[in-house]
Amino acid sequence: QMPSAFTVLIFIIIFVAILTWFIPSGHYAVTKAGHIISGTYHQTKSQPQGIWDVLMAPVYGMIGNAHTDGAISVSLFILVIGGFLGVVNKTKALDKGINNIVHKFKGKESALIIILMILFSLGGTTYGMGEETIAFYPLLIPVMMKVGFDSLTAIGIALIGTQIGCLASTVNPFATGVASQTIHISMGDGLFSRIIMLIIFDAISIFFVYNYAKKIKKDPTKSLVYSQRKEDEKRFLQNFDDDQEASEAKLSKEQKRVLWVFCSAFVIMIISLIPWTSINPHLTIWNDLLKWVKGIPFLGKLLGTNMIPFGTWYFNEITMLFMAMAILIMFLSHMKESEFIEAFMNGMSELLSVAFIVAVARGIQVIMNDAAITDTVLHWGEMGLKSLPRSVFAVLTYLFYIPMSFLIPSTSGLASATMGIIGPMGTFAHVAESTVVTAYQAASGWVNLITPTSGIVMGALGIAHVNITVWWKWMFKLMAVLLIVSIVYIGILALF
Repeated sequence: QMPSAFTVLIFIIIFVAILTWFIPSGHYAVTKAGHIISGTYHQTKSQPQGIWDVLMAPVYGMIGNAHTDGAISVSLFILVIGGFLGVVNKTKALDKGINNIVHKFKGKESALIIILMILFSLGGTTYGMGEETIAFYPLLIPVMMKVGFDSLTAIGIALIGTQIGCLASTVNPFATGVASQTIHISMGDGLFSRIIMLIIFDAISIFFVYNYAKKIKKDPTKSLVYSQRKEDEKRFLQNFDDDQEASEAKLSKEQKRVLWVFCSAFVIMIISLIPWTSINPHLTIWNDLLKWVKGIPFLGKLLGTNMIPFGTWYFNEITMLFMAMAILIMFLSHMKESEFIEAFMNGMSELLSVAFIVAVARGIQVIMNDAAITDTVLHWGEMGLKSLPRSVFAVLTYLFYIPMSFLIPSTSGLASATMGIIGPMGTFAHVAESTVVTAYQAASGWVNLITPTSGIVMGALGIAHVNITVWWKWMFKLMAVLLIVSIVYIGILALF
């Protein structure tokens, strides 16, 4: 059995602490903005780390110290978004919303594949949707089987849909968010290139699932799970009441309002994180709007004179956004205060391990920075990258993260553990740090489509009674295409 991500990270912290006794300390000169100045590295007095430092590393990983920024802002955001999702799930609005779409497209299941995969992908790319899909398989599997498809089609819709979204994360806080925060860039950096990547990969994956569904409907014997078709029919169709499912899929007025707020929260987050004035100095619409609002007598002070415009928001502001939206949902859904607190806390508890693992992983950076070996490793990288083309570095970064994603299955933990080194190393190869983030999440997302260490993958296969070897056989062609397209896309992206 594979050790947990926590155990792996603790061993890495210990291993790095041992290395501090052998790797020389050193420093680069930096600009006022904190950017490393190439060619200025010089060695300093060695600062090996001991047992006390190892034990304190996860603590400083959370709260920060003189040499390393803590992960508290991103960890708090993860907890709050967990609470927000807990409140949304309490209303059953998301579940019924998906169910409603399924029944509205009755008789048009081919179109349903496209619609649902896009929706699941949007869930993955915005808030890292994954485990939530488990609730949809008991509905999707019988619906797909009833119209001549199979259980693999149902799994593909939700699992491939969400994980392709995570692979091409745009503002997913658990991938893009943690990685960007670790190297001090905005989640909006590289956003447009990731949106293009999402569209390309969505098109590839939808074509794959749609084509397979069409093929097995024409000839059921071509289904990879055809041998268990009779057992699946007994298992999934015997007690499936289509009329009852349809009646349970109706959304109440309150649930419709909740869905509007849910979608609005992510739209606002995306708008607030895009660095508008960096894209074009004349895009000052949000600055001008805020200035006008602040100038309104009484209203400006009532709303708060410390407000900042969209385009300059970061983790503190989007944490506030999701907290406020959760409270708004409480009122719109007529939820009792006690129910709201319980749902919010339950949601937070679901992501507590994720929030904590970010801090533990940041402990690796704490050890390296306190021992002053980070710049030494970067210096070695600078020496090795001097003549390396940008595209080659970007592709090597992508390939590096594939085995690392097996070693550290947590996307948040992986980003926090490695991005502090790999991100700045990209600057020596003249590759944008946002491209390094894209390479990391593309590799991590690719692995998470098939890894047996993923609860999302194994949970889906368990519900559908599909062996993982069958899943690997089905996914082989798609994985090969995704690998090639990822390498080509990242290689081209590095040139800009």
